[in-house]
Amino acid sequence: MRLSTSLVALAGSACLGLSSAYAQKTYVQCGRLLDMRSDRAQSEMTVVIEKGRVVAVQPGFQAGGASDKVIDLKTKTVLPGLIDCHVHVESHPSKSSFVEGFILNPADIAYRALGDAQKTLFAGFTTVRDMGGSGVNVSLRNAINRGQAVGPRIFTAATAISATGGHMDGTVGLSNELIDKMPVSPATGVANGPDQCQQAVREQFKRGADVIKIASTGGVLDLSKDGSGPQYSEAEIRAVVQTAHDLGLRVACHAHGAEGIKRAIRAGVNSIEHGTLMDDEGMKLAKKMGTYYVPTIIAGKSVADSAKIAGYFPAAVVPKALSIGPMLQTTFGKAYKAGVKIAFGTDSGVSRHGVNGLEFQYMVEAGMPPLQALRTATVNAADLLDQSKDLGTVESGKFADLIAVDGDPLQDIKVMQHVSFVMKQGVQFK
Repeated sequence: MRLSTSLVALAGSACLGLSSAYAQKTYVQCGRLLDMRSDRAQSEMTVVIEKGRVVAVQPGFQAGGASDKVIDLKTKTVLPGLIDCHVHVESHPSKSSFVEGFILNPADIAYRALGDAQKTLFAGFTTVRDMGGSGVNVSLRNAINRGQAVGPRIFTAATAISATGGHMDGTVGLSNELIDKMPVSPATGVANGPDQCQQAVREQFKRGADVIKIASTGGVLDLSKDGSGPQYSEAEIRAVVQTAHDLGLRVACHAHGAEGIKRAIRAGVNSIEHGTLMDDEGMKLAKKMGTYYVPTIIAGKSVADSAKIAGYFPAAVVPKALSIGPMLQTTFGKAYKAGVKIAFGTDSGVSRHGVNGLEFQYMVEAGMPPLQALRTATVNAADLLDQSKDLGTVESGKFADLIAVDGDPLQDIKVMQHVSFVMKQGVQFK
């Protein structure tokens, strides 16, 4: 994808400091505005921006003074910048994914991650929550924050945490010789027992994590035989949650199986990721505890499709992908109808980066109205990230994160797959 001239302008402003980019007010004239505070789109509105934040939302098409900038979106629907609560900026789906650790250097992963981050931003997702990698994710976050790279605002889990033999234990399925040469520890995201779990959280906090990610069950894309059984006790998860919350961090929990989901909810995690086999009891618990559910439907469909291609996945992965993947959309539909709080997430990196908007279509197909689907990626996602002060709606005081689409997403949710305008913190990228 060719970078727009606004990206070049951004690079220049990063060298000089952003003050020059904020020297004027910007008036964004919106044909329709979905500010996510109301239940309908408002016609002919203007969003006024100064120093990267919204300073006013006014009726009619306003233009400001002679020195101010006007952006004409009179034929489009404008929304807040979208938030994807489950991505992996370091990961990229391919047949070689399972050997990349042996053939790619961190610098290779970083350059690829930069391109994928740009795809995500151009798709309208101005903020993402990265759910685990090697540390490249932390460096990319920092480079974007410094204005040295183009991409969405990143909140990252640094390295995710699981038990020995669990989803984040990279030695699962390797030969004994390789296992012996690749020691794991709480510092590398493998922890057992409450004390080690506490240490693992502190390690990721030290390494710059914004959120803690754990796995209370196995997963699909690892070499273990079964990903559905619980792999952490409730006491271990409580140790993670208490330590993380003491440090001001929230906890996301990868979980497929019903028992692992319920243990995590009872222990106080802030969100369940995937939640494939969540049962009625788990849904009632999530609703009672106020736990968010991040379904990642697109990832389930993606791995199921890839598993049908001969040789795409190792043999151990194929039956899990074929059984677990197709169930996510059904579970999501049940959870929505049960009143579970839902935040938007795609697991991009498992699915392709830049097609995040397809998740909206799958949510609507499962019974969620378009407005509620859009709220999962704005108001709800901002709440899950504890960023409602700055993100999630178009209103005075918040970051000027705006996107635009042709058509009306309340009538045709598929238009969210074709974002034509992207602004992050007052800077236009597309």
